[in-house]
Amino acid sequence: MRTNSTSVLFSFQQLLSVICGLGLAWALQSPALAQEAPDVFMQRLSSDMLDTVRKDPALKAGDLQKIAALVDTRLVEHINFRRMTASAVGPAWRQATPEQQKRLIEEFKVLLMRSYSGALSQVKDSYTIVVKPLRTPATDAEVVIRSELRGGNEPVAIDYRLEKTPDTASGWRIYNFNLLGVWLVDNYRTQFSQEINAKGIDGLIATLTERNKANNRK
Repeated sequence: MRTNSTSVLFSFQQLLSVICGLGLAWALQSPALAQEAPDVFMQRLSSDMLDTVRKDPALKAGDLQKIAALVDTRLVEHINFRRMTASAVGPAWRQATPEQQKRLIEEFKVLLMRSYSGALSQVKDSYTIVVKPLRTPATDAEVVIRSELRGGNEPVAIDYRLEKTPDTASGWRIYNFNLLGVWLVDNYRTQFSQEINAKGIDGLIATLTERNKANNRK
């Protein structure tokens, strides 16, 4: 049963590589873009992200150290890792100690960044991202941005949930992703719940830690 649970927990890895590789890096540019509407903001930064990857062989090759440095210096403030992790863990998050919460955030972040590195190696010069016009008022505190990755055999639908926040340069943070109808956080909530029910919070932390270590050895 344990083997099956762990296997299911990370079976979404390939799917995440597409989401993270094309979603987590859209906020790489200057604070001057902060006043743009979120869909315009997303379109500009998504395109800039693809250009950045094409021009940097190390990023395109999935260099983990360079990606980590990029994330720590230019991206962390634009991703609400705490909200993502808390939502993925579910009700058990409230019972976790501050130290356990810290460890969960750290390991979940590493897992996502590993997926991101795998996606960068798949970026092709023909890829473009087309962001669809926002359907709700840009003044809303939370918005869904819908886009398509084009350049492959068929367009790939990718959606993002953004929250407005006053404490970042851009004014927005990502807190969820959707690829082909599957929301990242919702998927992980089901999988994490199975792990927590079987082994508790510490068991989930241990599983995430071991998985990340195994990925680093590849």
